[in-house]
Amino acid sequence: MEGIVVKSTGSWYKIRLEDGEIVDARIRGKLRKAEIKSTNPVAVGDRVEMSQRSEGDWSIDDLKDRKNYIIRKATKLSSQTHIIAANIDLAICLVTLIQPKLKLGFLDRLLVTAEAYSIPAVIVFNKIDVLNETERAYLNELCAAYKDVGYDSLQISVQEDVGIDEVKELIEGKASVISGHSGVGKSSLLNALGTDLSARVTDVSDFNEKGQHTTTFAELFEINKQTFIIDTPGLKSFGLTAMQPEELKDYFPEIHEISSGCKFHNCLHLNEPGCAVRSAFEDSKLPWFRYENYMHLIDELKLEKAK
Repeated sequence: MEGIVVKSTGSWYKIRLEDGEIVDARIRGKLRKAEIKSTNPVAVGDRVEMSQRSEGDWSIDDLKDRKNYIIRKATKLSSQTHIIAANIDLAICLVTLIQPKLKLGFLDRLLVTAEAYSIPAVIVFNKIDVLNETERAYLNELCAAYKDVGYDSLQISVQEDVGIDEVKELIEGKASVISGHSGVGKSSLLNALGTDLSARVTDVSDFNEKGQHTTTFAELFEINKQTFIIDTPGLKSFGLTAMQPEELKDYFPEIHEISSGCKFHNCLHLNEPGCAVRSAFEDSKLPWFRYENYMHLIDELKLEKAK
């Protein structure tokens, strides 16, 4: 029997079976001992083969191939990674211009993460009802800038029920992952999309949380039989794992495209001679904030590589 992992809490997993029933299951030893580089062999969104040995005694026997996944560094074991979610069709980057104030570096980190794991991404700006005329104009400029580099965006207000139907249409038939800073209205949006967060799947009773950081656990919610939302707290610290500085340009679509004109194939687009990307930035043909965020992430990757 097949199932999909809806929550992982360490040694126990919550599995949604094909008939919609949610069961608790453990991993068989053979699968647990398989050669993997991550701390968890099974993640939310994974499709698994199940068997029932006795009443209430379910086991995960095999893992289906993943089409993609998102990872982060393991909390305790810095040399290993932790798979947060798998088999994702769409990444929703939920942000606000104000309340809380937008951090473009955070947004671009989310977009880089999605690019790195081959996940289409869309930007959703919430709380447009609190914006004044000047702020709305600036938001429209931002949306246009992101559109130019390849990212669609939606402007919504969960509070005023504006744009929610567009989000529902966007996620229909997909397994979407949603991420955003605290305070941007993620829980309210999830509820507006038909997810009752008050009915979260409860942890298995004999799971020991000691030493675990449950805020890093993803959880999958069913909107309908073809539509799922994966809630992934803390996504800002994801991605960039095992990424080399010279790879970063591949995850900024506009920089990747312009870099074909650079004099050197290994150009990092900083101060190298004949850099087409730097020239585009200086000629205002590249959004200034995208290039600055690229440079910041390059510095971060260099420091990580030197460790």
